[in-house]
Amino acid sequence: MDMTIDLLPDAGPAPHDPAAALPAGADRTDLATPVLSVDVVVPVYNEEVDLAPAVRRLHRYLSGTLPYSFRITVADNASTDGTAAIADQLAGELRQVRALHLTQKGRGRALKAAWTDSDAAVLAYMDVDLSTDLAAVLPLIAPLLSGHSDVAIGSRLARGSRVVRGPKREFISRCYNQILRRTLAARFTDAQCGFKAVRSDVARQLLPLVQDDGWFFDTELLVLAERAGLRIAEVPVDWVDDPDSRVDIVATAVADLKGVWRVGRALATGALPLAQVSAQLGRGALEPATPGVPPGMTRQLARFGAIGVASTLAYLVLFLLLHPVVGAQAANVLALAATAVGNTAANRRWTFGVRERTGAARHQAQGLGIFLLGLAITSGALAVLRATAPGADRTTQLTVLVLANLAATLVRFLLMRGWMFRRGTRGTRPTR
Repeated sequence: MDMTIDLLPDAGPAPHDPAAALPAGADRTDLATPVLSVDVVVPVYNEEVDLAPAVRRLHRYLSGTLPYSFRITVADNASTDGTAAIADQLAGELRQVRALHLTQKGRGRALKAAWTDSDAAVLAYMDVDLSTDLAAVLPLIAPLLSGHSDVAIGSRLARGSRVVRGPKREFISRCYNQILRRTLAARFTDAQCGFKAVRSDVARQLLPLVQDDGWFFDTELLVLAERAGLRIAEVPVDWVDDPDSRVDIVATAVADLKGVWRVGRALATGALPLAQVSAQLGRGALEPATPGVPPGMTRQLARFGAIGVASTLAYLVLFLLLHPVVGAQAANVLALAATAVGNTAANRRWTFGVRERTGAARHQAQGLGIFLLGLAITSGALAVLRATAPGADRTTQLTVLVLANLAATLVRFLLMRGWMFRRGTRGTRPTR
C-alpha cells in the first residue's frame, strides 16, 4: 500500500493512563505500550469544501472536553481535488492533527492504513460531515479505555437515539440491518453508522481478516468481532443526515450483499480463525444460536442465509435486466422462477445434507409450491407499493422487493426444515 504520512510533534503526555484504568486481572500488555489514548481518523475523498471546518470543529471539541490525549488523522484516499493540500495545511496548523495520503480509494482501505499505523490505545473514526453529535465521543471511547468492551459503535437504531433523515434512507438502513440479522445472525443494531472505535490490540487481530476495502468494511469488522466473542458496546447517538451525501445507494447495496455472501460462506465453512482471535484476546467465543434453538439449526441458518444472499443477488440482477422489457410484475415472476430451482437444489445439498438423488423431483415440486408462496408475498408487496406510491422510483422498488424477499426467505427456511427436508434435518448432518 503506497502512502505518505505527515507526523506532527508528540501530542503531549496523556492526562490518564488507559492501562491503569483496566480492571484487576485484565490483560495490560497491549494497552500499556501506546503513548496516545485516542486516534480519531477522518477518512475523506474529494472533501475540499467541508474538510477544514469539520476538522477545526472536531479539534476544538476534543481539546475542550476530552480528558485524554488525542490525535486527529485525516486519511485522504486518492482525492483528485484540493483535499490533500488542505489536510497538509491543517496538519501544519494544528498540533494534534496529522495527514495521511493514500493512492487508492476506499473508506475501508483508508481506515486499515490509519489504524495499522497508529500508536494509540483506542482507534476511532467518524465521517467528515460530523453527522453524529460529538457529545457521543466520550461514551464511545470510555468502555474501550476502561477495558470493559472491545469495540464500540454509534447506533442510530438503538433506543434513546435521535435521528433526522429522509424516510427512504431510514427504510434502507433498517432493511440492511435486518438482512444482517437474518443471514449472519448479527446482534448489533447499526452496521453503517460512521462513528466507531476499537481497541488497538483488537484491531491488530481483526484487521488482517477483514477483506473489504470499501463501505462493507464496518459490517465485516463487526461480524468478525461478534463471532469471536468480543464485546461490542452500542452508544445511542443524535444524528442528522447529510443532504449532500454522494454515496451511490444501489451500487453500495449490491456490494454489501456480495460482502454478506462472502462472509456468510466463510463463517459456514469455518475458514476464519476466530477461535484463535478469541483465545488471544481473552474472551470465550459465543455460540451464535439463541437458547432453545434446535441442535444444528445455527449452521443450517448460516448456510441457508449464504445461499439466500446469492439467490437474492441473482434475482436482483435478473429483475433489473428484465424490468425494462416486460415490466415490474412479469420481471418479478421470471426472476423468481429462474432462481427458485437453483436455490432448492443448493439448500437440499448444502443446508440440509440430502445427497442422494432419490426424492429430488419431489423436492423441486415442493420447492415450486414454496416459490408460489414467495411470489405471492413479493407480488403483494409490489401491489401495495403501486397503490400507495404510484410514482416510486427504481431504488424504492428494489428496496421493497428486498424486504419482501426477506420475509419470503424466512418462510422458505421454516417450510424446508419442517416439511421438505424433515428427514434430512433429523437424520443427516451437513458436512463442512
